[in-house]
Amino acid sequence: MKYLKYGLLLLVFICFGCEINNTPTSKVDELFNKYQMVDDDISLGITNVLDEQNYNEAQRKRYRAILERQYRDLSYEIKEEKVDGDEAVITVEIEVYDYKKAISNLTYDSSTTSLEEYNNRKLDLLEKAKDKVVYTLDIDLSKDSDGKWKVNALSNANLKKIQGMY
Repeated sequence: MKYLKYGLLLLVFICFGCEINNTPTSKVDELFNKYQMVDDDISLGITNVLDEQNYNEAQRKRYRAILERQYRDLSYEIKEEKVDGDEAVITVEIEVYDYKKAISNLTYDSSTTSLEEYNNRKLDLLEKAKDKVVYTLDIDLSKDSDGKWKVNALSNANLKKIQGMY
């Protein structure tokens, strides 16, 4: 009898557990957990960001560590879920290091400073950043042909917010 109860409980979990993980809110929660864990997808995204920068190898390593710190220390709260058929918008409030503020007074003058010196100074400021900022993001989702919710590509504004550079 005991095994029958556990078997039924397991069957209920298997049948309904999959649906619990297929909600817009759960998909956005998964996304931000990936950021906090700096999983392979997020690490690849960091590599793509690094490829857009004009950094030497040592600077690339420093900037990778800065972004990883940002993502690991990111906190978030899902505020609202709006579903309209196969489309949804999840409103999320995040708190991240205010990297934009940290470098806001930094200027580059090629007549007095080399690009390498400028980049090192920028990275120094980012590494020391402690102030945080709160942003609100609207994350769009759509159902695929199998009825599974998928997060749509994040806007540039949302990516900049997650990076603390908005």
